[in-house]
Amino acid sequence: MRRISTTAALIVLALIIPAHAQDFKPIIDNERVTVWDTMNALPSAKNEFVAVSLKGTAVFGHKGDIPGVAGERNIVIALKDHPEAPIGNNSGYPNAYPREGIIKLLENDRVIVWSYRWTPNKPTVMHFHNTDVVVVYEEDTPLKSITLDGKSVLNEYKFADVRFNRGNRTHSEILVGKSGSAIITEIK
Repeated sequence: MRRISTTAALIVLALIIPAHAQDFKPIIDNERVTVWDTMNALPSAKNEFVAVSLKGTAVFGHKGDIPGVAGERNIVIALKDHPEAPIGNNSGYPNAYPREGIIKLLENDRVIVWSYRWTPNKPTVMHFHNTDVVVVYEEDTPLKSITLDGKSVLNEYKFADVRFNRGNRTHSEILVGKSGSAIITEIK
């Protein structure tokens, strides 16, 4: 009986350790941000960060804070000390944010975090992205992106997909499915 308990405990540990270790491998890492998709609290933050829950909320954290909430899935966006000024908008089109229907969740000197829900078959206005962004999709969100020259690409984002998008681009988007939403962290 004791042998069975020990074996069961080792199996449980074997399943838990890789899942926990995987939380500490970033899903995005570049000169601006490091991003984790985690169910665990991460070690004390070395940088300021934004923790996005997949329930439509976001909190800003400081160096030394514990990012993430144990037992709750969070996307943690660590902000590296590599600031870039917003790109000058000479496109003749409005900046991507704010836009009709968008809700500002928080703003400080490092980020603006937005919550946005696309309307089916209603294109956004043609717009210019003057900043880099991290986009966390809160549900399956099939978006067609249309560039100035009329070319389009269908991007079928899934629940909890995370994307880092560089600024300096102009396009319009149209939701081609029934619903779509995201938390968008604009990096200053």
